[in-house]
Amino acid sequence: MNTPNFSELGLSEPVLRALDDCGYTQPTPIQQAAIPIIMDGDDLIASAQTGTGKTAAFTLPLIDDIATRPAGKGDTPLVLILTPTRELALQIDENVKAYGKYTGIRTCVVLGGVPSGPQIDLLRRGVDIVIATPGRLIDLVEQGEMVLDDVEFLILDEADRMLDMGFSPDVRWIADRVPTPRQTLLFSATISSGIKSLASTVQTEARTVSVAPPASVADNIDQQVMFVRKADKIDLLINLLNRKKGGRFLVFTGTKIGAIQVARQLQNHGIKASAIHSNKSQVQRQQALAAFSKGKVRVLVATDIMARGIDVEDISHVVNYDLPNDAENYIHRIGRTARAGRAGVALSLCGIEDIPQLRGVERLVARSLDVQDDHRWHSTRVAACLTASTKAARSRARSGKARGSGSKWRR
Repeated sequence: MNTPNFSELGLSEPVLRALDDCGYTQPTPIQQAAIPIIMDGDDLIASAQTGTGKTAAFTLPLIDDIATRPAGKGDTPLVLILTPTRELALQIDENVKAYGKYTGIRTCVVLGGVPSGPQIDLLRRGVDIVIATPGRLIDLVEQGEMVLDDVEFLILDEADRMLDMGFSPDVRWIADRVPTPRQTLLFSATISSGIKSLASTVQTEARTVSVAPPASVADNIDQQVMFVRKADKIDLLINLLNRKKGGRFLVFTGTKIGAIQVARQLQNHGIKASAIHSNKSQVQRQQALAAFSKGKVRVLVATDIMARGIDVEDISHVVNYDLPNDAENYIHRIGRTARAGRAGVALSLCGIEDIPQLRGVERLVARSLDVQDDHRWHSTRVAACLTASTKAARSRARSGKARGSGSKWRR
């Protein structure tokens, strides 16, 4: 079957012209599946792996809808997009501006960590699309500065992450104040039981689209692991950076202190690096992201709050300096590389303390990561511990099956 182009999806000429400027030629699978449903006016739950074009899938038809309405826009928003992080809100706003550059679409980003005054001024001048994090949005609604009376489209982006971060009550509070009938869209990398429960309270007869199996990883990501003592991780990382001169690296640590320490040690060795985490102000975080995006900083060291809020082109390597406690976060971390069809490397530094997390990751992705042992810090002890742990788990599983079958026979 031939892949349709964007014009065949029914998008208007100004939107098509903007897509051409962006270099987009054909829609991705999630865009092919979601855009017609959204243009039909149906509620939607959509799942696709990170980096497959989810943002364009929901923003393009909404921009098109607003742009093709009769002249004479109102002052209050028609579209409300909720996101879990400030970085993601700003990324979506950049995308909307790019896709709507020929339409006159008016946007406003509503988020915490910065003064609310400029956001209030923009809302008072009139906007079509608001992209918001839940906390600041609720503040402005309660102050009477944000009016939801005319919202026709409610979008929850990275809905699973919002649930993970405890935003479920806030999301329901907001949804209760957005009038019905409306069109509600949930976009997520995974569809969990929590997502389904949320959908049942905010949507009506939603259609479901999933273009990749849950917890899937793009084929063009080379997933590797290096076994190394915890004390040697920084030396291994520095060596790797010195050998891979041309790459752009995103490094994930388990804690904010860890991110600060790793970035500082890289700087001490002459490597341009910056740390980004939740304790930094929004201005500091945006400055760090901008420096990374422009190539002024080669290495960005981040915590998991950035796992879904970073959309920077040409990240060649994602390094798990610490493996995540939640294996699902591994999927979102490594999804920062190999975007838009490019290839990338996901490298995990595994010490003895990381073995349970590595086993969880390998169970989730249903494969063993490729072992890279051609470095001076390779730890045979760590590798042996993983082998022993895996054998023990298999033995327990076989024993459990045997006991289960025996007790069933006795019954």
